[in-house]
Amino acid sequence: MYDYCVIGGGIVGVATAHRLLDRHPGASLLLVEKAGELAVHQTGHNSGVIHSGIYYEPGSLKARLCVRGAELTKEFAAAQGIPFQVCGKLLVATDAAEHARMLALYERSVTNGVEVELLDAAELVRREPRITGVGALFVPGTGIIDYQRVTAELARQVRASGGEIVLGAEITDITETGDAVTVSGPSGSWKAARLVVCAGLQADRMARLAGLDIDLRIVPFRGEYYRLPPHRRDLVRTLIYPVPDPELPFLGVHLSPTIDGELTVGPNAVLGLAREGYRKGSVNWRDTREILGYSGFHRVAANNVRTGARELRNSLFKRGYLAECRRYCPELTAADLLPREAGIRAQAVLRDGTLVHDFLIERTPRSVHVLNAPSPAATSALPIAEHIVAQLDN
Repeated sequence: MYDYCVIGGGIVGVATAHRLLDRHPGASLLLVEKAGELAVHQTGHNSGVIHSGIYYEPGSLKARLCVRGAELTKEFAAAQGIPFQVCGKLLVATDAAEHARMLALYERSVTNGVEVELLDAAELVRREPRITGVGALFVPGTGIIDYQRVTAELARQVRASGGEIVLGAEITDITETGDAVTVSGPSGSWKAARLVVCAGLQADRMARLAGLDIDLRIVPFRGEYYRLPPHRRDLVRTLIYPVPDPELPFLGVHLSPTIDGELTVGPNAVLGLAREGYRKGSVNWRDTREILGYSGFHRVAANNVRTGARELRNSLFKRGYLAECRRYCPELTAADLLPREAGIRAQAVLRDGTLVHDFLIERTPRSVHVLNAPSPAATSALPIAEHIVAQLDN
């Protein structure tokens, strides 16, 4: 029997395994992952941004853990020789309504302890001559990194500390008793004294396998990206974001330099009909039936008809997507938008139609379940792991 078992080989699961072995040297630990590789889902399909924590409700887990996570991620990368760049981020307001939201966001950033600078239109153009707006917030601490490389290094250290990692192991049963938790599937069966489940897109299904009474379901949202051609890579020096709508969990279509030298545009947010289907048009009938049969999804759809219609239009027609970008970068053309693989956000939705905005973690006597950990979970992975281990140790 193992001391600890972790289900899920994304950055949160691997960081948790790493933290457990750091906190309890010599403990026996097993990490199981359904895919044949680590970090293939949300960890490997995102913008690679080291977020600052500017957006999130003061006092929330996201606000607290993201600020600390940005610091720990940079420290870990520097110590392990993982390339990263602190390029800063501009949140650009393009009209009066966005400017008002921008000022409110400035106040939130101060409350959250995030360094930020308020810019007028002239200063925005001075810093980024090809970006236009009525004002902007500059967040100097925002950076870029490859989270798959971070995960790979964490996994290397887990193995070096005696942890075992089993790939290609789908879990189809979880049984908790008074003194152990048994997880099993087609690849085998394993028993541990404590279990942590960081299953991302499958989080709700794993929780139900474990017998948790949860009133939510994971609804997948596809984030579709484009990349710009090489001659456009010097278009901007910093990350360029729109001012987000506080009612939605999505940050909007942004221009993102990547650590490997690309410049990407995206993502939008459209309903995904397959939790793990990254190709456009992917459909998984089980996933689709569960989404369309869930009352919480119908309430979300009813409350966001205009937003949903706009996102779907932008998915179907490149020029609609382009219009979102041209609000702050008017020189972009349709020919600049080249295909890039999509990402899928695992968004927890309550039965009453509420989108869960914060990280959500539940526990049983012998297990901890991460039920909602979309962006900025990659940035926050190291302190999320600290939080999980502290819960297990209490």
